[in-house]
Amino acid sequence: MKKKILILAGGFSKEREISLITARSVNNELKKKKYLTKICEPDGNLISNIKKFKPSVVFNALHGRYGEDGYVQSLLEIEKVKYTHSGPLASSIAINKDLSKEMFLKNNLLTPKYIKFSFKNSIKMNYLKKKIKKKLGFPVVIKPLNEGSSVEVYICNYNNFNKNLMKLESYKEILIEKYIPGREIQVAIMGNRKLGAIELKPKRKFYDYKAKYNKNAKTAHIIPIKIEKKYLNKALDISLKAHKAIGCRGVTRSDFKFYKNKFYLLEINTQPGMTSLSLVPEIAKYQNISFIELIEWMIKDASVYR
Repeated sequence: MKKKILILAGGFSKEREISLITARSVNNELKKKKYLTKICEPDGNLISNIKKFKPSVVFNALHGRYGEDGYVQSLLEIEKVKYTHSGPLASSIAINKDLSKEMFLKNNLLTPKYIKFSFKNSIKMNYLKKKIKKKLGFPVVIKPLNEGSSVEVYICNYNNFNKNLMKLESYKEILIEKYIPGREIQVAIMGNRKLGAIELKPKRKFYDYKAKYNKNAKTAHIIPIKIEKKYLNKALDISLKAHKAIGCRGVTRSDFKFYKNKFYLLEINTQPGMTSLSLVPEIAKYQNISFIELIEWMIKDASVYR
């Protein structure tokens, strides 16, 4: 008899719609293989739904806050039900761009210079811009500390910084990061396996939310990437090192900028998308791993930490 798989989807983050698409994609594949599946929202009925359905594994298709930050993972640990992707601690570190960067630096992984900024501080804008100019230099990238999928990410020069900064005021704390030009390269890790890399050439200013999920954005996906083997191996090595340093499990995807023969690690994603435009399934396919094979591997890899 096939396993019962409860697929967590939707949620309360700004990536809700992508999560639902991921869930439907995973569900469709599992149905073809005769798994017993149910798509479930992580709402107040989550625990009772788990107890009623009694899944063998929870496939966590949530993205962003509450689903990718250790919150849901902690609930699943309490219920002692196996689930996919990383555990509570790794998830909470990876989604927090400040904490993950501290881990990168601790493990000698190159990442763009940054400043954490709190809107609670009564700091004058002119002083802040002088500080940025001295420590980072313009242009900079501003982003929330704990969102994924390039949600609310802005590239700012000196003149438009004030306007863009105010767009993030609701987040209380944000990251101000040195902008690194260069090539967009992303690397997938599957357990302890260096799965592969893909290059993205967005027609938009950068690989933002629309470039990731809107087909009309026509972002070019290049695989295999045209790069010397020694550099490709370097990116794969950095990704696996980051995966292990943060304590990740299952599948992760690391995002890089490649500039002047150096890889700048931007972030590590513990729950990368599983849609028709998603990168990890595309990288897996290039390595002769079908979508269903990838999903079944993730189900087999599922566990609890306690």
